[in-house]
Amino acid sequence: MGNEQIAAVDLGSNSFRLEVGRVVDDQVYSLDSLKETVRLASGLTRQKLLCEEARQRGLDTLGRFAERLRGFTPETVRAVATNTLRVAKNADQFIRQAEAVLGFPIEVIGGREEARLIYIGVAHAISPGRGKRLVVDIGGGSSEFVIGKKTDPLLMESLFMGCVSHTLRFFPDGKVDKKRFAEAEIAAAREIETIARDYRAFGWSEAVASSGTAKAVADILEVNELNPDGAPGIFREGLDKLKARMIRAGSAGAMKLEGLRPDREPVFAGGVAILSAVFSVLDLPRMSYADGALRLGVLYDLLGRFHQLDMRDVTVKQFMRRYQVDAKQAARVERTALQLLGQLVALDQPPYENERRTLRWAVALHEIGISIAHTSFHKHGAYIIGRADMPGFSKKDQERLSLLVLGQRGKLEKLPLIPSADPLWRQIFCLRLAVLLHRSRDDQPLPPLQVKQSSSGFQIELPAQWLQKNPLTGGALTDESSAWQRVGWELRVRRRSAAAGE
Repeated sequence: MGNEQIAAVDLGSNSFRLEVGRVVDDQVYSLDSLKETVRLASGLTRQKLLCEEARQRGLDTLGRFAERLRGFTPETVRAVATNTLRVAKNADQFIRQAEAVLGFPIEVIGGREEARLIYIGVAHAISPGRGKRLVVDIGGGSSEFVIGKKTDPLLMESLFMGCVSHTLRFFPDGKVDKKRFAEAEIAAAREIETIARDYRAFGWSEAVASSGTAKAVADILEVNELNPDGAPGIFREGLDKLKARMIRAGSAGAMKLEGLRPDREPVFAGGVAILSAVFSVLDLPRMSYADGALRLGVLYDLLGRFHQLDMRDVTVKQFMRRYQVDAKQAARVERTALQLLGQLVALDQPPYENERRTLRWAVALHEIGISIAHTSFHKHGAYIIGRADMPGFSKKDQERLSLLVLGQRGKLEKLPLIPSADPLWRQIFCLRLAVLLHRSRDDQPLPPLQVKQSSSGFQIELPAQWLQKNPLTGGALTDESSAWQRVGWELRVRRRSAAAGE
């Protein structure tokens, strides 16, 4: 892949960002960058609903991003949403509108997936170090803590506090005094203490801060010569001077310090309180600043997918090892499931690429629940997939994989309401049939079979003689027809005679 343009869209809790990069020799070079302050987190009501004003600010911004992304193909753009859209109860409604405006799918990613991508972005933005590196990213609604080495994140956590949410909680009117700041810092310290022991034990040789709060603080300390000897970065002494000045002034804006941008001022106090707690709890003397963070990490992760280095494939393999999946059985089921899907759609066509990949992952993971108990193993597997940290996968990816694993056997009524046109039904059909046909877990060849899909359901055609010789499978197919009928779908099993071309 050379001289190709790729783009990352970051729907953050404070700002929305668009980064366009050019790929040259497996490196991403920035071509264009757009940032707009949306403050989605400030639009969350007490009921965790995103208010109309915040939603409209977000949609207006994405409309402008969409103009810049004209001409980009779906595989060259990845849009991710973070903490606010993880917690908003009406996030699905907003995302549907946002995808229509942007013109590309939007993935809501989990906290640890956000941490992983942030680390990848930071690692590619600064020179590689020899030892382990601590990266702290204070976002609008959450803060991510990662320890990694070179470009590999090793320890990842996401804490539910950010510059917007912390400012709204402790400085709702913008006023800053010693008592309020102490309360904000103590609250942040309590959150950090939950991970501090493990992080100190893991250790690091270099500490790096990324994103808006860190950049604002680093710029202010340097420009106003608050650091010792005017050194760049964030020093504890400089941060303490900044904190004292803000408390003395009574608000962030009243400090009159050079370098504090108007768009950062309303959420600055909360961000500084969290950063100050990071320094105290983790006993840091200084942190350097790295640009890039999440959006650059998304670009490099997207680049990896182009080179068949998809992190999702790595995650699936790790899960197979962790839960001791029978690889031979998974291979049998995968071969048949993809063969069936290939009769229903053109697998070599781009529109069905994601459907094929999702089915492959579901097959690979369909028996992970057996490691817990054979009884209801499909339910155990679905639970694990729905709630585990799965690097590379979005929340929606995991939800669909979980439904596929849950739907591989048993009653279909247990599945939530799925639109009849959703390709998930087709994937469930292929997985269920492949699992059923390989119940014996051996390498006996299957008979030639044909499947078709219509608006009312599916049809399976099998040799009559084979069905006579395999009454267990024949009975299972009859039960399968009943299972589909109970949810309003038709499943016809046709017996093909020898004269018809067996």
